[in-house]
Amino acid sequence: MNKEIIRIDNLSRNFIVGEETVHALRGVHFSIEAGEFVTIMGTSGSGKSTLLNLLGCLDTPTTGDYYLDGISVKLMNKDQRAELRNMKIGFVFQSYNLLPKTTAIENVELPLIYNPSISTKERHDRAIKALQEVGLGDRLHHKSNQLSGGQQQRVAIARALVNNPVIILADEATGNLDSRTSYEILALFQRLYREGRTVLFVTHNTDLAKFSSRNIVLSDGKIINDTKNTVLSSAEDVLATMPKED
Repeated sequence: MNKEIIRIDNLSRNFIVGEETVHALRGVHFSIEAGEFVTIMGTSGSGKSTLLNLLGCLDTPTTGDYYLDGISVKLMNKDQRAELRNMKIGFVFQSYNLLPKTTAIENVELPLIYNPSISTKERHDRAIKALQEVGLGDRLHHKSNQLSGGQQQRVAIARALVNNPVIILADEATGNLDSRTSYEILALFQRLYREGRTVLFVTHNTDLAKFSSRNIVLSDGKIINDTKNTVLSSAEDVLATMPKED
């Protein structure tokens, strides 16, 4: 049995809207082990964004427990959650969230700036290594506005990897990309998964389910399906059938 990276028990999140209480999550249970590639799917209003915010230590549950790499998040204050988030989680967003007019290396170095145990040289070297890992060794000094959408997302993935997190949380990471670039990024996530990385991919695109090792489906704040894939479709194989850009 692999190490448990995430465990949530009876997790609920309520929001007060006017005089009404909105139950965004209703007693959710599941765990994720090291080395899984999990998609979390659901339509708008299903609770997947609320769940992502909780798993990413950006919010706290109304009730229930959340353990990240064996650490209870429930009683942490905002600063403690921020430190845990920086050390344990790599985020990849739909809109990339890169600093404009800043080089790829500088963007990737960002999570390491807050770690006083890492020297300037080590930070620089680790950023270069992460960018090489995602195929951008020839774009190290390009600024964000000099990169394509797919290249910017690769920089974002390198930034997520640079701190060697226990899990990568991807929020609609292919949502702003054209079809071919989407499969290129998906192929990169599949390679990271094969290398032993733990990936949690939040998406509304049900077509992506066949490319991950496990699918969790939310509806009305509850899990309605949690299944494992024994045979994954290959994003590389899909790419091979698509026409190449000029």
